[in-house]
Amino acid sequence: MLPSVFLPTATPMADGGFGPDGIGWLLLWELIKGVLRGGFIVFGPAMWIFIGVLGAFTVTRGITRFIRRRSASGVAASGPIKDITIGGVHIHHQVFGIVLMFLSGLLIVATSAQDALLNVLALLFGVGVGLAFDEFALWLHLDDVYWSEQGRKSIDAVAIVLVITASVRAFLDILEVFENGNDLGDLSWLLWVVVAITVIPAVICVLKGKLVTAALGVVYQPIGFVGAFRLAKPDSLWARHLYGATSRRRSRAERRFGEIYEARWDRVRDLVGGAPTTAPVTGQPQTGDGVEDRAPAEFAPSDAAEQGDRSTDR
Repeated sequence: MLPSVFLPTATPMADGGFGPDGIGWLLLWELIKGVLRGGFIVFGPAMWIFIGVLGAFTVTRGITRFIRRRSASGVAASGPIKDITIGGVHIHHQVFGIVLMFLSGLLIVATSAQDALLNVLALLFGVGVGLAFDEFALWLHLDDVYWSEQGRKSIDAVAIVLVITASVRAFLDILEVFENGNDLGDLSWLLWVVVAITVIPAVICVLKGKLVTAALGVVYQPIGFVGAFRLAKPDSLWARHLYGATSRRRSRAERRFGEIYEARWDRVRDLVGGAPTTAPVTGQPQTGDGVEDRAPAEFAPSDAAEQGDRSTDR
């Protein structure tokens, strides 16, 4: 939404132009200051989902890393912070997240929640999303890869969820600005300024292959401007059409977004979610909690004979 300084007052305004007697320059300056202050970030149900996702992910990663360190040190699990096992089956926290998403989503629809109730249910829904997406790699690979290199996909998934949650709210705010545009009268040009400084940099970031930067730029416009002016990724649509095969910009882009770039982001992922577990001898990443997979049990002679009999019957 536009900050209140841009909304019409009860006193008629003389001129919305940019002449000596107009207020156009003043309002444009106020618009720029509002953008830099983050004045377009609205705190509502979508933001409560954002907080729920971020909070659940942060707390869960802290707990799982604590359990991992304690297990590696050989200390017996005790106290409330430990793996949950029911009937000999380890219950992953994504199960609780899915159940919480179902219940909170059902209550939002069934009660037509509004105001404070909607905010509370949105927060619970966000917590469920955070718990479920923290194990995104597990449902992607159908294997316990939480502490493996594949488990880094969960970090990426949570980051994307957070970005989408925030950017969707920002897009809805832009639509709301247009709904209230008739109230601005001669100052309706402010709408197009808001759209220009929000959408144009975001589109450029998308063309440059910077999807996360584009989404963040919709929420906080200066991020979009920074991404729009920096180099495009070498495999992006922008680089393929505007960077020549032997151009200086392409070579710079390939250096910036090469192996060093990926290694740097892997270090960030490991800092946030914990480094993958590696085998002590081979150095190869293990799956799950680092426990070696057992080889399949061999058939007993009688079982093998029975299997052969069955195969001849088919």
